[in-house]
Amino acid sequence: MKIALVDSGIGLLAAAAAVRRMRPDADLVLSCDPEGMPWGPRTAQDVSDRALQCALAAAEHRPDALIVACNTASVHALAAVRAALEPALPVIGTVPAIKPAAAGGGAVAIWATPATTGSAYQRALIAEFGGGAEVTEVPCPGLADAVDAGDTAAVAAAVAAAAGLTPVGVRAVVLGCTHYELVTDRIAAAVPGALMFGSADAVAAQALRRIGQAAEPAAAAGGALGGLEVLLNGRSAALPAVAAAYLEGAALAVTPATA
Repeated sequence: MKIALVDSGIGLLAAAAAVRRMRPDADLVLSCDPEGMPWGPRTAQDVSDRALQCALAAAEHRPDALIVACNTASVHALAAVRAALEPALPVIGTVPAIKPAAAGGGAVAIWATPATTGSAYQRALIAEFGGGAEVTEVPCPGLADAVDAGDTAAVAAAVAAAAGLTPVGVRAVVLGCTHYELVTDRIAAAVPGALMFGSADAVAAQALRRIGQAAEPAAAAGGALGGLEVLLNGRSAALPAVAAAYLEGAALAVTPATA
C-alpha cells in the first residue's frame, strides 16, 4: 500500500505522520513545490497549476491514494487534480475541522492564512458546519512561512500576534492551515484552555477508507515499516533538513527510502 501527499512545503508532514501512525507499513510519497512556495499569495490558477504538477509527479510512483495536504490547494486545485487522476487514483482533499470544533458550541477561533481568512470558501464552511458556535476568523500572516523555514523566533512572533487577535476564553481553535499542526503545542500554549482541532487524522483515515484499508497498530502490521520517497518539484530528493525540527518530520526521517 502506498499513499502520496502533495503540498507546497512541509505542511504535509502532519498528514503523513498521521498515516504512519495508522498504518506503519504504508509506503509514503511526499511531493512538494519548494520552487513555488508559499502557495497562499499566488493566484488561484497558479496554485491549481502547481499543485497539479506535484500531484502528477506523485502519481508516476503509482500510489493507491493521493492526499492534497494543503488547505489552499484543496480550495483551488482539488477539482483539477481529481479531473486528472480519478477514478483510477482516489484523491482526498483537506478541509478545516470546523464541524467537530463547533459541535460543542461556545466560542471557536479559526486560525488560517490571510488569503483564506474571510474567503467565500471559509465563510461557506462556517455557515454549513458552524452550528451554534460563535466563530471568529483569525488571520495568521507569516506563520506558515515561519514553520516552513523552521524559524522558531518568527513562529513565536506570528503565534503571539494571532493569539492577540483571538478572543479571550475561546473553547476551541481550528488549525486552518496544515503547517499550523506542526506547532500545535505552541499555539495551545498561546491560547490557554482551548482545544486544538486539526485535519491530519481525519484526512489520513479518509484516505485509508477510500482504498478499503483499516488502521492497524504497528504490532498488527507485523512490525513492518513502510518506505519514504520525497519529490521536490518532481525530482527525487532527501527529506528537507528543516523537517527534523518537528516531531512529525523526525519520525518520518528514520523510515527507509522507497525502492
